[in-house]
Amino acid sequence: MKQFAKILKFELKGYLANKIFLGVTIFIMAVIIGILFYPNFAEIFKKNASDTGGTNKIMLVSADSAFSENGVSQLKNAFSAAFSDYEIVFTDETADDLKNKIKNKEAECAFAVHSFTDYTYVVNNLSMYDANTAVADEILKSVCRMNAMLENGITEEKAQEIMALQINHNQIITGEDQMQNFIYTYIMVFALYMVILLYGQMVATNVATEKSSRAMELLITSAKPTSMMFGKVIASCIAGLLQITAIFGTAFACYNINKKHWGGNEIISSVFNIPVSVFVYMLVFFLLGFLIYAFLYGAVGSTASKLEDINTSVMPITMLFILAFFVVVFSLSSGNADNTLMKICSYIPFTSPMAMFTRVAMSTVPVYEIVISISILIASAIGTGYVSAKIYRAGVLLYGTTPKIATVVKMLKKS
Repeated sequence: MKQFAKILKFELKGYLANKIFLGVTIFIMAVIIGILFYPNFAEIFKKNASDTGGTNKIMLVSADSAFSENGVSQLKNAFSAAFSDYEIVFTDETADDLKNKIKNKEAECAFAVHSFTDYTYVVNNLSMYDANTAVADEILKSVCRMNAMLENGITEEKAQEIMALQINHNQIITGEDQMQNFIYTYIMVFALYMVILLYGQMVATNVATEKSSRAMELLITSAKPTSMMFGKVIASCIAGLLQITAIFGTAFACYNINKKHWGGNEIISSVFNIPVSVFVYMLVFFLLGFLIYAFLYGAVGSTASKLEDINTSVMPITMLFILAFFVVVFSLSSGNADNTLMKICSYIPFTSPMAMFTRVAMSTVPVYEIVISISILIASAIGTGYVSAKIYRAGVLLYGTTPKIATVVKMLKKS
């Protein structure tokens, strides 16, 4: 136990003192702070702009000469109400005149309305988030319907009552709301994917570095292989958890500070409103999945004779994990996270950390299925750690070409 504690402390200190590790963590935290505080900065700049005589964005609207005085009045009222974030300027200019003004940046955009069912939208650079035409479509539909009802003898009061008709509905969800859970489930799966690949590769690289420098031969004589392997893997696991805690902790704190700005955003809110039970399951599956893959990466790293061989050696493990990731992502995208393939993957140790977590978050899974999946993962993690320690011990003597699987199996039987 004393050997394990020393190795754990040494390896963890190495991770925490690593400049790249600290730099990446601080950079991600800074980006999150910048994003979540952006509304505050934008508000300050907006205030400064208004203090220096700045105005709202200008939208030009022209009505065809065929419009009656009443029709022009309807357009003015409708556009002013719908585009409250613009300064609406009505003009008699033609579409070509409006086009020139937009080119000269005298206004941000313009509408040349030819009739209640036909208009031209003029804009310089069309943003991918520009929804002005969609709003204008609804405006003109409403005005057109109102006029049609008035022309058919319906009183204005009755027409307004019909147009303001609201549909009420109740929704009872007996399981999970997949739309609400999708964002944070995807983020957690992606975080699990990135951390396992990153730290698994780091474990393999550290082991291979020790072997190539012949340090492993000295270490193996003074410490048990199990203590060394478990110390390295658990140290990387703790480092990964600390990094994730720092990143998500920063995001959670910044979100709560700026909640008045982000509270109305359903996507952002859903990320930070994860149910406690789902969060606990995420930690359990993350830890167990990380241990299995880290042990595998460590074992493979001990069989590599040179540091340059690492990428080739770990490729099968990496491809297996990437395959599991894509199965989960495609199931999430299809809207059916509880399909047959996902159910099968929920009991396979190499895929269950992501597959079962996704099913728990996106559907209703019986408790006994979760217990079985976690039990298989625990047994697999312990078994993988034991076998990896034996490979680690045998790998000390393997130099030259990277051994084949059959060679490793024979050495395990002899040890």
